[in-house]
Amino acid sequence: MNTGRKITGGKYHQRRKKRLYEFKSQPRVVKVGLVKRKCLRIRAGSCKTILMSTDIANVLDKKSGKIKQAKIKNVIETPSNRFLARQNVLVKGAIIETELGKARITNRPSQEGSVNAILLENQ
Repeated sequence: MNTGRKITGGKYHQRRKKRLYEFKSQPRVVKVGLVKRKCLRIRAGSCKTILMSTDIANVLDKKSGKIKQAKIKNVIETPSNRFLARQNVLVKGAIIETELGKARITNRPSQEGSVNAILLENQ
């Protein structure tokens, strides 16, 4: 089947152009490296701080209930896509190796300006 065509063979025509808020933004890939942030202009002229790369994570230890900053060594596993782990890409749900041990990322680093993680107990 030809895409963009009716069953009769006629073309579908676009009703209107996309609005500015309907455009897709460039994919933001957060990697392990020196801390690098960027400010994006969002709706109403506000600024959203996003990460480009980082080597620091805010790690929560459930036993003590305290949050400590730890250095990220490596990305061990990414359940959503195994190829992201090979490239050291930080995404939500990824398991990272830190100074304190293995931790799972709980936030979306590409949307926020930091990496939050919870320490895994079975080490």
